Amino acid sequence: MTNRLMFVAIRALGLALLVSINGLAQDRSGIGKEIEALREQLKQKENEFLAPSAEDRARFAELLRQPDTGLARLMPRELYREKLSVREGGAYYSFTRLSNSYDSDPQIGFEQGTLHTGFAGANFGFLVELGDIPIEEVDIDHPAVRYLAAFAAPTIEPDAREQQRKTGNGFTIADRTYRSSKTASVGSTYVLRSVSYDSSDVLVAFCVVRQDTDGSLILLWKKLKQFPIPHLARQ
Repeated sequence: MTNRLMFVAIRALGLALLVSINGLAQDRSGIGKEIEALREQLKQKENEFLAPSAEDRARFAELLRQPDTGLARLMPRELYREKLSVREGGAYYSFTRLSNSYDSDPQIGFEQGTLHTGFAGANFGFLVELGDIPIEEVDIDHPAVRYLAAFAAPTIEPDAREQQRKTGNGFTIADRTYRSSKTASVGSTYVLRSVSYDSSDVLVAFCVVRQDTDGSLILLWKKLKQFPIPHLARQ
């Protein structure tokens, strides 16, 4: 082969390789866009899956017209943690950020038939069960709520850790038990005080209005009081 013919052949091969590489890059770019589109579709479908039903919203429409109220679904963590892309499988909920993601300041969780609160660092919370009373009748003047409404969040870490221990073990005031976990009972109303340092401090009443066929709980809730965001002096 002459030098000219060899040059032409090499040039043709180089052009072919360049076209192939460009095509591969375009294919990868297209696949990347498809992945992003599928992620958005999955997020939308999961939001629909986690949302309470239209029947639930209609049933409690009167209360839901009031400010600082809502409906939430808690999935059983042991069944859905690995099935959904939302962190921890929709088993958590934030009453301040209106999100089921564990990454969004969760204040209540559901696992193995138990409601629980206080999840990271020095954060902690109290739950008290009021029983079968309408959520509309619960306010900060309710005898079982007064302690939670008057409680001052600790501002130094040893005190916060001690409060964690105390709520984990549970304690009783005026025949009411306050604890960081309670058995979930359909039809029962609860009050929660959740303290999340540098994020939120909130007092919420909620009722477990039903349990769905997939094991998830539907909570009807109303916010009783929002406290200033607590901060902790680390020691």
